[in-house]
Amino acid sequence: MNTKPLTPQRILLQGFLITVALGWLFPIAWAVLNSFRDYQYTAQHGYVSFGGFTLHNYSQAWQRGDFGRHFLNSLIITVPAVLLTLFFASMIAFVLARFAFRLNLALLGVFIAANLLPQQALLIPLFRLYRAVPLPYWMSDSGMLLDSFWGLILINVAFQSGFCIFVLSNYMKALPHELYEAAQVDGASAWRQYWQITMPLCRPALAALATLEFTWIYNEFFWAVALMTTGEKFPVTSALSNLRGEFFTDNNLVSAGATIIALPTILIFFLLQRHFISGLTLGATKG
Repeated sequence: MNTKPLTPQRILLQGFLITVALGWLFPIAWAVLNSFRDYQYTAQHGYVSFGGFTLHNYSQAWQRGDFGRHFLNSLIITVPAVLLTLFFASMIAFVLARFAFRLNLALLGVFIAANLLPQQALLIPLFRLYRAVPLPYWMSDSGMLLDSFWGLILINVAFQSGFCIFVLSNYMKALPHELYEAAQVDGASAWRQYWQITMPLCRPALAALATLEFTWIYNEFFWAVALMTTGEKFPVTSALSNLRGEFFTDNNLVSAGATIIALPTILIFFLLQRHFISGLTLGATKG
């Protein structure tokens, strides 16, 4: 087994990385620890103490935050948005990677440029557009894109597609051209090349993007506040505001609520961890 000698530079680098990691993890660990502590105990003994542990914060946060309803709302928004984003992005990336035409690079630049626009700059025109576009009442109680789940799904797909197209197009360009040449000789259509050859080979990249997109869309808060007017339709990230009082806030209760909200993203990461890491490290080594 080959191991590199511990030089002073290497020891200094490892010490720096450990310090940064501990500094990043400390606030998270502190919030999780206090989520298991009674507020009355911490108010009396201070947060720099040990004791007052309870599970009451979690049951109270679930009830007061109405997390059951809001988790369902987040599921309705996040899962279709992730699937649609990956589906449309993979098709566009396949075209950009496999077909050479004059506007190929310009088209990729348009999709990437959309991610550079600040969301706040588009708030007013999108709000007016959503208020003017009608929807069937079986798709939206309000009869408009405004205050509908479809409105949030579409806006997330629009903003997240550019990054996915950029990643997938570069991934697909690295696939062997011989596979497509053999498929063309066998008479495979473009759709068959995309669905039966490219998509199975892109599973690591799709898994990595699915993990990232689920986290980003699930944690998205700005558009939900801007484009939703009915409190019962808000995603779970907005439920933390239900735990804050007008004159008093139980920080331990809020920490418990934040921990509950973070659990789905942690679960998704561990389920897709193997594919996520392989997707990120593909092409990092030669030979």
